[in-house]
Amino acid sequence: MTVKLGFVGTGGIANHHLKNLMQMDGISLQAFCDVDIQRAQKAASEHNGAKAYSNLDEMLDSNQLDGVYVCVPPMAHGDAEHKLVERGIPFLVEKPLGIDRNIPNAINQAVKDKKLITSVGYHWRYNESSSMAKQLLADSKPGMSLGYWMGGMPMVPWWRVQNGSGGQFVEQTTHIVDLLRYTCGEVREVYAAYSLQVMDKQVEGTDVADVGSVTMKMANGMIATISNTCLLPIGHHVGLDIYTNKGVLELRSDALRELTPEGTKTHPNVANPYFVEDEAFIYALRTGDSSRILSDYEDALKTHDVTIAANESAISGQPVTLG
Repeated sequence: MTVKLGFVGTGGIANHHLKNLMQMDGISLQAFCDVDIQRAQKAASEHNGAKAYSNLDEMLDSNQLDGVYVCVPPMAHGDAEHKLVERGIPFLVEKPLGIDRNIPNAINQAVKDKKLITSVGYHWRYNESSSMAKQLLADSKPGMSLGYWMGGMPMVPWWRVQNGSGGQFVEQTTHIVDLLRYTCGEVREVYAAYSLQVMDKQVEGTDVADVGSVTMKMANGMIATISNTCLLPIGHHVGLDIYTNKGVLELRSDALRELTPEGTKTHPNVANPYFVEDEAFIYALRTGDSSRILSDYEDALKTHDVTIAANESAISGQPVTLG
């Protein structure tokens, strides 16, 4: 079966998926839609027979697509997902799901009503280290966790604006929140403190916080704190450390380090998690079996809720309880 695919948004993250899809057999990249028609035309020109569109309805009406990748900035979510659901077209959407709760909640309900196959781009779940951590945690008692996303500011205009990205915790650090949920379970209460220290003076138009810490109470009794900054001139820590009665699990993008009284074991990540994620989505489109998809829309919404609750807490100065 040849899987016919379309793309909404043709920026950097779309290119990650395209490189993977081009390595797979039986994939036909048929249509590309972007508000910048020149970008859509450039993407289409690299795939035989593909067409470029600036109007999504035109793209969907002109092609019989088996699935669509939605790779748009946070503030642009909503229209594409609703139109795909209306037509019953499965989709993989990049995180975050939006910049508030309203649009994602409505999309989630529509997806559930249609029983539609969906996937969300939380690629850290597809690292071997993440599944290994879950196995090790099944045989230990975790007590607390510390997460980090410490680096510089991505230099795309919408990222530095709260109404564009939702802020660093929503747009970027969401990966660490999702990794925490995937390995340790659900979050029940959130308390956040944010500040804007320097980036508004260095990059004109910046209104997102450039430092923040979020403390969470977990359903299993754990305490977790995830901190982030985008004011650094260098890259620093990105990952999650889990403290248990057996030792420490250090999850990074390249490996899991297991620290115990017997010494340190390193479990490297070998596979490209983006490729595994794409492979799982394509398998679901071919077979109807979505069991390989590790983050569908309904599950991803729980991660999104945590990050939005953190934003709300930072504004109110009060803890926010999650359902």
